[in-house]
Amino acid sequence: MAETRREFPIEQKLRKDIRTDRKNQDFGQPLTEGDCLRTLEQEIKKRQQAIPLYQQAGRLELVEKEQREMDILQSYLQGSQLSDDDLRAIVSRLIETNGKEFKRVMPLAAKETKGRANGARVQQIVREMTQ
Repeated sequence: MAETRREFPIEQKLRKDIRTDRKNQDFGQPLTEGDCLRTLEQEIKKRQQAIPLYQQAGRLELVEKEQREMDILQSYLQGSQLSDDDLRAIVSRLIETNGKEFKRVMPLAAKETKGRANGARVQQIVREMTQ
């Protein structure tokens, strides 16, 4: 067991951080897959926001640490993310039923793909398809 700690200290720290974060958010509630995906997305977003700040401050060791952690977290999300083709199919169905107006389609697309696709990707595809 001690060997595992030396080999994967980052993964263990990330798991502990995520468990703590989940406990603080929904104490006593059973976790769903959507909750876990949402937590992973939040943790990735925190690191995406921190990396440029560390770069500006010249803290390259922290940039590398955050980047490694973000790569690990993204590897957990990869299997559950929708492909661009799947997103386009969902958006085209929403456009058929609600019209080709971005303001009407985007909230519905965000709600339907929540936890299964990055919001920025969803927004980009909705913009492309509604123009």
